[in-house]
Amino acid sequence: MFTGLVEEKGIVTAIEPLGDSVRLSVRGPVVTGDAVHGASIAVNGCCLTVMALDGDVFSADVMDESLDKTSLGDVQVGDEVNLERAMAAGARMGGHIVQGHVDGTGRLIDRSASEHWDVLRFEVPNDLARYLVAKGSVTVDGTSLTVVEVVDDDPELGCSWFSVSLIPTTLSDTILGSRQPGDRVNLEVDILAKYVERLVTHD
Repeated sequence: MFTGLVEEKGIVTAIEPLGDSVRLSVRGPVVTGDAVHGASIAVNGCCLTVMALDGDVFSADVMDESLDKTSLGDVQVGDEVNLERAMAAGARMGGHIVQGHVDGTGRLIDRSASEHWDVLRFEVPNDLARYLVAKGSVTVDGTSLTVVEVVDDDPELGCSWFSVSLIPTTLSDTILGSRQPGDRVNLEVDILAKYVERLVTHD
């Protein structure tokens, strides 16, 4: 389990094809500080298992399913990625409950800057939009964020979307600061919303 509080921006150092998967290598001095073989590290919100360690670089295998269903399929050598270690027992829950199981992807529609923060709007699939509420939680590229606004089936844009406001720390310490319109992002909705839906609809 994770909290959505990104610990550092790592750098992708290698992508090795393995037939039906790839081995992704990422430099991350913070997250490798106490990493061991088999540890869980979230890369852009996708929980990966450490297969090898070489100094401050860890390697993890990413299956075709994950490459197809997450934005990890877009990552190139040299790209920055958000990194977070699995939450330690007894640690403070600074963000919200994040599983590292990406529910789907969205795209950045636009961003507008103000003096102290940026507002970003993301397209979201309709089957995920129903789990989003204003002031609720959402994970974008592994970053725990508070939803500002949700609009279903916007006739002008032809899609559902939600917006978030990013403070300077989030802009500087995560890759969301450099995301541009059209970029694909990983989305994970609040697991509590899915449990509630299951409970009220299950016969």
